[in-house]
Amino acid sequence: MQKTFTILKPDTVSAGKAGAVLSEIERAGFRICAMKMLHLTEAQAQGFYYVHKERPFFGNLVKFMTESAIVAMVLEADNAIEKLRKVMGATDPAKADNGTIRKQFGTNIERNAIHGSDGPETAAFEIGYFFNQLEIVR
Repeated sequence: MQKTFTILKPDTVSAGKAGAVLSEIERAGFRICAMKMLHLTEAQAQGFYYVHKERPFFGNLVKFMTESAIVAMVLEADNAIEKLRKVMGATDPAKADNGTIRKQFGTNIERNAIHGSDGPETAAFEIGYFFNQLEIVR
């Protein structure tokens, strides 16, 4: 079993779609090991997305991620990272496959409903950024 990290982004939470997305995640076979709702500060969003600091979209990304609440989760499944990437769909909802979370709930490439770790090292950093080991159910 592998763990991965995901965020239901502000567009999903503010639209009242968090439960529907959670259902999709569970239906896909993931076990939720940890979950919390929070409203990121600017500093927290900047720290989380530090890898994009030099990219032109960084400022807009930070602004978006701080506009309302998010739901952060640790998920577990066989091959969880790759599996979640498939369940989420392409970053741009317009290019995502039918039935994926982003196709169903995303609006555009910036407001695309969900974030998921892209590799084991990223997952380890992202899980540790939001959760301590006592908060993760084994």
